[in-house]
Amino acid sequence: MSEPTEPSAPTRRLTAKLGRLNPFKSSKRSKEDEDEEDIGEDIDDTTVAGGGHSAFDHTRHDLMVSDAIKSFLARQGVLPSKDDPEGLATLLDQPMVIPPASVFDRSHPLTEYFISSSHNTYLRAHQLYGKSDADAYRTILTAGARCVEIDAWDNPDDPSEPKVTHGYTLVSNVPFREVCEVIRNFVDYETSAGAAAAPILLSLENHCNPNGQLRLVQIMKEVFGDRLLSKAVREKGHEEQSESDPESHVRLEELGNKIAVIVEYHLPGEIDTSDSSSDSSSDEEEEAKKEREEYKARKRETEAAVIIPELEELGVYAQSVKPGDDSWYAGEGVLRNRPHHHLINISEAGLARHATDDVNTAAIQRHNSKHLMRVFPKGTRISSRNLSPVSFWALGAQILALNWQRFDASMQLNDALFAGTTGYVLKPMHLQHSGGGRLVKTRKRLRLHVAGASDVPVPKGRDSVLKPYVTVSLVQKDGTSLKQSKRKQKTSGYKKHGLRSALAALHSSEESPAETDPIWDETLEWEFEDDELVFLRIFIKSDDSFASNPILAVTAVRVLYVVQREWGFLRMLDLKGHETGCTLLVRFEIEDL
Repeated sequence: MSEPTEPSAPTRRLTAKLGRLNPFKSSKRSKEDEDEEDIGEDIDDTTVAGGGHSAFDHTRHDLMVSDAIKSFLARQGVLPSKDDPEGLATLLDQPMVIPPASVFDRSHPLTEYFISSSHNTYLRAHQLYGKSDADAYRTILTAGARCVEIDAWDNPDDPSEPKVTHGYTLVSNVPFREVCEVIRNFVDYETSAGAAAAPILLSLENHCNPNGQLRLVQIMKEVFGDRLLSKAVREKGHEEQSESDPESHVRLEELGNKIAVIVEYHLPGEIDTSDSSSDSSSDEEEEAKKEREEYKARKRETEAAVIIPELEELGVYAQSVKPGDDSWYAGEGVLRNRPHHHLINISEAGLARHATDDVNTAAIQRHNSKHLMRVFPKGTRISSRNLSPVSFWALGAQILALNWQRFDASMQLNDALFAGTTGYVLKPMHLQHSGGGRLVKTRKRLRLHVAGASDVPVPKGRDSVLKPYVTVSLVQKDGTSLKQSKRKQKTSGYKKHGLRSALAALHSSEESPAETDPIWDETLEWEFEDDELVFLRIFIKSDDSFASNPILAVTAVRVLYVVQREWGFLRMLDLKGHETGCTLLVRFEIEDL
């Protein structure tokens, strides 16, 4: 008899997932629902959301408004009658989310902006055995990213053409040149379309030998041409070069549409902060740990490559370092052996080990008001799940390298922060150098009036009746920790022949609306401390009796951007970040307490 073979990794993962379907295993449905809300679904080439650009990609003709909503607006006096197409068109053309003019100010130093950013941009799906795709850069740049990552490696098959891949894994590879061509073509398209100027930052993780590095430089100069930022925008000898004054750092407006490279700089005693000591008892995560340990073992076999001068010179305004101590923020906050224009490149787990109390948090915020920081997901996030961004934005970190493979909770919040912008958003004043770290919090009350929805998407293959409801989480930094707090409110479930809908029909002399056009007319309310980094994640779900409640549509908004007027529409997306045509009629009220 032959010896049994060990099942493959995919088979083990599938077995683990099936094991969790045990009907006798107790679980809390609310926790299941929360997990589903956070995961999202894989994006594709038609995804429009993630980096804020979805706000540009629709017209009122794409959005649905039901007869029930038209009648509601007429009863509220917003429309003279339900049959008023011009009035309705005007209402649809008035967004409920408009960033204030201050966030568009381009005159500040680059360090004073949040930058929409992507981690392992070339990857589709899983971090250890996904597919590399040069066209992923086009998809993600189109959705609004302005900092993308390139992992460059020597190519044994053709040393003159380095490749892009996730090393020490089963991930496929694409030519470095092809990636550069996609980025160049995107820049040219944006320029020809008259889009607002916004530089693209390339976070270049180099694994090439000196000859390979020289080819990287040559290819970038050849493909990008004068689009590439290869020298300082001001004359040499200017204060900008010394970094003696943070205000002298290059201003966003000075970079135009340039492609700027973030180049690694290896400090003595640098450490790898990508590992995490977090553990979990779930089968899937145990399997992920094994895969990660194998990845780490292969990674340790290769030392970091010394950066050649020709490549180092391209790091004009960002030299990426992984510090081995706390000198970058502790004491006087001067990084030992630092290069010019250093950028702290640190994992979420590594940063959490520094931001342990109010004193360290304030020191890190001061550092980030003067210097760039890039935070990337901890090493255990190999399934492309994301870090929780709000707490890291609250530290003033400019570049949060998110996994864009799924339109998950973090990508929804990223879409909310950068909504309607070029991918650069000016930080709140207390996180700017001129703000001095002084945050005066005000306590506020937020009321969200939810009238109803139109054309709620029905999941494919569903034959049971929907019972839609709206659930909303207010998301902000949780005290001094690096966790996000979520406070959830929800409406009642809508039934076509329920008491509420029957009463509404009596008052309006109309038939109760269908389940896909529900009317709630309810108010949700929160009180919160405002630090200008407060968000709402809004879901339409169905209250199913014997299963987890499916998500039908989603959107997220930054509270700072909401418009307080009588009524207006929010556009609802699906979990891939696609437009659905579904709209939610709401009204916001915010008051100081």
